[in-house]
Amino acid sequence: MTALSLAALACALAYLPLVGRNPGPLRSLVKTAAVALLALAAWQAQAPMLLTLALTLCALGDLCLSRPGERAFMAGVGAFAAGHLAYVALFLTREPSDPGLLVSGWRLAALVGLTLLGAAMAARLAPRAGVLRIPVLLYIPIILGMGACALTLPPVGALALAPVAATCFIASDLILAWEVFLFRPGHRLLRLTPYAVWPLYWGAQAGFLAAFTAPIP
Repeated sequence: MTALSLAALACALAYLPLVGRNPGPLRSLVKTAAVALLALAAWQAQAPMLLTLALTLCALGDLCLSRPGERAFMAGVGAFAAGHLAYVALFLTREPSDPGLLVSGWRLAALVGLTLLGAAMAARLAPRAGVLRIPVLLYIPIILGMGACALTLPPVGALALAPVAATCFIASDLILAWEVFLFRPGHRLLRLTPYAVWPLYWGAQAGFLAAFTAPIP
């Protein structure tokens, strides 16, 4: 693990006590740095530029979502959507990627599951997202498409981490959607959800870094 990766891990751990706090400069700085340092680590390791781009866009999304207000939220959703599209391009342009893997076996079942999950979440969120309905509904197929594209990578070496990381990313966003739109104010689980979202999310980003900085066997 490089010094930049260790610094990113330190920021990720430092952010855990801050997840339940109100927005503020320290919270924004630590949260953004935890992923921005991963982007720098990818650049330092001469990883694919699409990986560095995806991590950078997600760090920008973190900065936006750490700030209050509807405009900041929409900017964050846009940054993350762009980051997911960069991941999609990364997965599909890797030499071992094979979209044909999606038409059989457990990957086909997973693809069907992602489709059903997307339909269910769209049905639940559409009536509750208010003025954010359109960006939220557009975001759902983008992140689930990212998960599907991760399944085109064979379980070879560190690349086997990519579908796991994508699953963690989807899980973190699923919990976040419940937290923001579906749980009623004061729900007892709202005290716990931030502590589930952050480890899943940051772990996903670290997993992508590990998957695409190791040489392909």
